[in-house]
Amino acid sequence: MCGIVGYIGDRDATPIILGGLKRLEYRGYDSAGVAVLDDGQIEIRRDAGKLSHLESLVNDMPVHGKIGIGHTRWATHGEPNARNAHPHIGSTGEFVVVHNGIVENYLALREELEAEGTEFKSDTDTETIVHLVEKFFAIEGNLLDAVRRTLQHLKGAHGIVVMSSREPDKIVAARVGNAGGVVIGLGENENYVASDLPAILEHTRKVVFLESHQIAVVTKKNVKVIDTDGKPINTQVQRIAWDPVAAEKGEYRHFMQKEIHEQVRSLTDTLAGRVDFDAGRVTLHELNLDAAKAKKIQKIIITACGTAAHAGMVGKILIERIARVPVEVAIASEFRYADPLVDENTVILAISQSGETADTLAAMEEGRSKGGILWSNVNAIGSQAMRIADGCISMQVGPEIGVASTKAFTAPLVDMYLLAVYLGDLRGTLDPDQRFKLVNDLMGIPSLAGVCLDREDEIVALARKFMNMDHMLYLGRGINMPIAYEGALKLKEISYIHAEGYPAGEMKHGPIALIDRSMPVVALAPKDPWYDKMISQIEQALARGGEVIAVATDGDERIPDLTDNIIWVPEVPWLLSPVITSIPLQLFAYHIASLLGLDVDQPRNLAKSVTVE
Repeated sequence: MCGIVGYIGDRDATPIILGGLKRLEYRGYDSAGVAVLDDGQIEIRRDAGKLSHLESLVNDMPVHGKIGIGHTRWATHGEPNARNAHPHIGSTGEFVVVHNGIVENYLALREELEAEGTEFKSDTDTETIVHLVEKFFAIEGNLLDAVRRTLQHLKGAHGIVVMSSREPDKIVAARVGNAGGVVIGLGENENYVASDLPAILEHTRKVVFLESHQIAVVTKKNVKVIDTDGKPINTQVQRIAWDPVAAEKGEYRHFMQKEIHEQVRSLTDTLAGRVDFDAGRVTLHELNLDAAKAKKIQKIIITACGTAAHAGMVGKILIERIARVPVEVAIASEFRYADPLVDENTVILAISQSGETADTLAAMEEGRSKGGILWSNVNAIGSQAMRIADGCISMQVGPEIGVASTKAFTAPLVDMYLLAVYLGDLRGTLDPDQRFKLVNDLMGIPSLAGVCLDREDEIVALARKFMNMDHMLYLGRGINMPIAYEGALKLKEISYIHAEGYPAGEMKHGPIALIDRSMPVVALAPKDPWYDKMISQIEQALARGGEVIAVATDGDERIPDLTDNIIWVPEVPWLLSPVITSIPLQLFAYHIASLLGLDVDQPRNLAKSVTVE
């Protein structure tokens, strides 16, 4: 995932920045660069590929200075090449920016800037930021206010770091939403900026974490933090323990909480290098697929276990709806015993966070033995499920430490959507207008995930109310039925509260007998094609004396008349709604388990990778 490192002090910035970027390498990237203020001029070195390419470039063309910023990038706009690599510099050569996130309105901003005579040198959304800073600096006369004005024009969630030769004594860093953390490291006559702690822990253990809508002005002697309205913020300096595991958690109590909050960034990275928003097109090079091969596919069997299987259930709906390919979902532990019908026109698509799940690997072997095509969707690069597959879609979410999967659930939901659009395009089931709309709908997903995370306090209040329950029933229909399964699984995994996920239409075929005041019903009722049906199911649960927790779309006027227990989610195109509805259920399960004082990251009897049958 994209990484940011900045330094200001009395030492040479270049090796410090490169060292910090190296410690963020495990997050994944496709290009890297540094910008250093060298003798009053901003000097940039950047290249596609691994950090070693950048290091070679710096060795060949040295750059030195006492203030600089660096970046590792997953491409979201423009190809992963040197031209599109960060940092991005303005027209005058006096302002430079690195950025994590997606500028959702970059096309409109770019058109406005080009109409004013600005010439763009890259295909990225990030370049609009540096040109806006440059524009507003001419009006405001100082870097801080120029950044503040710029933020007012950006849509989406962002982590931004800016440097200017016009004000060579400072770095300005800003965080809006949850596109990625911004942490300020405090030293003696030197300070640091980073997107995550590992980049700077070698140099300092005293840090300040920026919250959303906060801006930091970092000089070598001090750090001043304000909100985006200009109001000063009293920051809390935190001392990070020497324990490297504790340090990795940063500002969070558990890895699971951190990984839930990393989903804005992981979803952004999931789109990286695969989506061309300008052309409205998806490309999954890893599958080695062309139109002829795509048209030969007669059936896809998605095989997985647990959380990954729930992602596969969503994938079935997406692929059948968009690409019009028949899809089956087979629980991996049952697949090889079922004598499945597989031939050379059947794809076996395995989903696995670890890529080493024994049952899933066995299912892949069964598919191979019958002549099927093997695809995998995995998080662990180099894992067996990746190695043995004919094509692999990597999740690009970075390490997931918590046993209960979170960001490695929402990423494959988007991966399945991308696959559906890609197949639909190759097979000719989508016309250009349909494809463009489906792709355009993806652009706002990371920031909508951030909206859910911003409402965490509301989830905590509900968790306190229901933490002592012994049973819960989760109901969903259509594309959100698998999210009911997943929400129940998360709760039982980490809180040990008995929870059942059920198709809402099946409630009256058995589970309705269990409903009373002691068994709350979590009803997924966003504005989707099944909304009216879910309202009916909520009313039936209430008529039996049940207490309902509803997941509802902002602005819904019917559900508040039925229950006071509402988890509000932002409006989202219904095909992508599982990404958004799943996040508050992750938070709900997490906070119940945390309030109960349980070991959230390592729940009893469970392992991160199940390598035995």
